[in-house]
Amino acid sequence: MGGNGGSGTNAEKRPNELLGSWFVRSGWSKGELARQVNRRARQLGANHISTDTSRVRRWLDGENPREPIPRILSELFSERFGCVVAVEDLGLRAAHQSPSVSGVDLPWTGPQTVALISEFSRSDLMLARRGFLGSSLALSAGPALIEPMQRWLVPSPLVPRAEPEPPAAVRRGGRLSQPELELLESTTAMFRQWDAQCGGGLRRKAVVGQLHEVTDLLQEPQPEATTRRLFKVAAELAELAGWMSYDIGLQPTAQKYFVLALHAAKEAGDKPLGSYVLSSMSRQMIHLGRPDDALELIHLAQYGSRDCASPRTQSMLYAMEARAYANMGQPGKCKRAVRMAEDTFTDAEEWDDPDPDWIRFFNEAELHGENSHSYRDLAYVAGRSPTYASLAEPVMRRAVELFSTDTEHQRSYALNLIGMATVHLLQREPEQGVTMAQRAMEVAKKVRSERVNTRIRKTVDTAVRDFGDLAEVVDLTDKLAAHLPETAEAV
Repeated sequence: MGGNGGSGTNAEKRPNELLGSWFVRSGWSKGELARQVNRRARQLGANHISTDTSRVRRWLDGENPREPIPRILSELFSERFGCVVAVEDLGLRAAHQSPSVSGVDLPWTGPQTVALISEFSRSDLMLARRGFLGSSLALSAGPALIEPMQRWLVPSPLVPRAEPEPPAAVRRGGRLSQPELELLESTTAMFRQWDAQCGGGLRRKAVVGQLHEVTDLLQEPQPEATTRRLFKVAAELAELAGWMSYDIGLQPTAQKYFVLALHAAKEAGDKPLGSYVLSSMSRQMIHLGRPDDALELIHLAQYGSRDCASPRTQSMLYAMEARAYANMGQPGKCKRAVRMAEDTFTDAEEWDDPDPDWIRFFNEAELHGENSHSYRDLAYVAGRSPTYASLAEPVMRRAVELFSTDTEHQRSYALNLIGMATVHLLQREPEQGVTMAQRAMEVAKKVRSERVNTRIRKTVDTAVRDFGDLAEVVDLTDKLAAHLPETAEAV
């Protein structure tokens, strides 16, 4: 029985209506679902799993399968619907697993943070393929995600101070010099620049490797100031590894890196950096159709960095707050957050202190891009409203103009060209939409980003659905098939 993933008999079995609902909406047959479960199980090395149509029927009738099948089903339905479908959402029970490999509720202590980052990055490097941790890794959402992240605000316990920096003459071999630390920090900035130019698919493995090296350094005795700077580097690299994973479609992997980055930022004592990590998590939740979770994460970021974040960072957080409100269908709150983002960005232009490298991307083009996407999202939520599309149009046009001369942020340029195409389609201007989509395709060829490719495909699908008899749209679908690869290689 165990080989088929069964759970034993249950005299009071009732049909699993939740699983049945997801199954019907998926459009899969029982045989198709069984084949997908078996294929995913083989990828995980669970070769004992051999599911068939009668087994799927028993799950629908109320049988609770053994692990790893609940998590495999969660992954398959999440990918099918483009949103988080937790094990519990399918009416199934997940086996309890240790937090080191599953979930996001991890201990907030320095040594364990280092050990977890080391373990996770090593696994990623060894098994760098889609879903590398398989059944042990699933997306968290709702209270299971938000409540552990709120512990970011809890003050760390006092720990004995490390001994002061010894003179250079007596320094032990494991200690990092100032130039070595600066090189690590500049390398992290270089990786970030590569990601903006080339997308997440090209350098992800190099970032994960660098992160693993930094955890090795954190396990050696260092002065307190050096340890804090190393934790800051680890936080930035883990956030970047998460961002690149998100960009190529590895959602559970991305979330795990974001969580580990937040832990490292707390150990570094860097609240603005922590707020930036939370904003990345928020963006992922919007992408996964969970704007309520996105808003909670942004409010947590704003509260935690309220007395120390620069105006540029605060402006970025307001812009993300607007995106969350837009996707929740709250135009009044969305517009207010947009205004706050614009007003605070004006203060950033007059700010004397230099901003950290991780927020440097948030320039005038990015501000316009975020705010125009908020209006565009409002248009979608309001049933393809031309009113909100007309609000988005001039702001999106300005973002595209600014990004067209910015060689450093090619992925953002592509995303805003796609955004402009969607706005034209909402305004029933298909010819202009096609022109923008074609420009986006040209930029996409230089960027390894599954996120960009997916958005182009969705936009072309929308154009075909609404204006499929137009010659320009037919030509666009031919260009899509010829020029855009079906999948990005996950490296």
